[in-house]
Amino acid sequence: MSSDPLIQLEGITKTFGSGDAAFQALKGVDMSIERGDFVAVMGPSGSGKSTTMNILGCLDIPTSGIFRFRGTEVQSLTRDQRSLLRRRYLGFVFQGFNLLARTTALENVELPLLYRGESKAERRKAGLRALDMVGLVPWAGHTPAELSGGQQQRVAIARALVTQPDVLLADEPTGNLDSERSIEIMELLTELNQSGITVLMVTHEEEMAAFAKTIVRFRDGVVERIESGTRSAQITEASG
Repeated sequence: MSSDPLIQLEGITKTFGSGDAAFQALKGVDMSIERGDFVAVMGPSGSGKSTTMNILGCLDIPTSGIFRFRGTEVQSLTRDQRSLLRRRYLGFVFQGFNLLARTTALENVELPLLYRGESKAERRKAGLRALDMVGLVPWAGHTPAELSGGQQQRVAIARALVTQPDVLLADEPTGNLDSERSIEIMELLTELNQSGITVLMVTHEEEMAAFAKTIVRFRDGVVERIESGTRSAQITEASG
């Protein structure tokens, strides 16, 4: 079995604009993410964390440097190849739940499979399986308006899981939730991570980042430091 990291960034830079208007968002980012890790990415506004996550999500490419995913140098792929990689291996969860208002929870979860051309029977089977993973099968027929904020985010997570991705990328997943619902979502992400899914999460909340196994702190376009999540360590010790 290969011991190479699932994700590896080497000397990643990203410049927006040109000439006098050029802005260097990333100034040489080096970072490795192992399979099964739960990583929280933190940093002040303008630190480079969102730009890095866009590159990790294959939504953008670096100006220079090497980005390897499962051993493949992503920056060398075509746009279509990156799109295929994104659809096959990555699932996305956003601060805004981005659910279709007039469709049921199950229909929202099935949507990525509809784009893939899966049959109705396969979509339903996979959709119910994903809803079961987040504890929402009894609410499968409810529309977003009939669900709480926490339940809506669970539906959004199920939608990201329905394609069985290797990596779940979450951008401020608790940003629109109260403290109690936020803890519920973080506990769910922890359970999913323990089941083998690699989780990458951007957050500005220290309490939420503490759930992660690894915290990567950005400042001024580089990785400032890497540390362990305190709550994650407590959970590991308790389970051991």
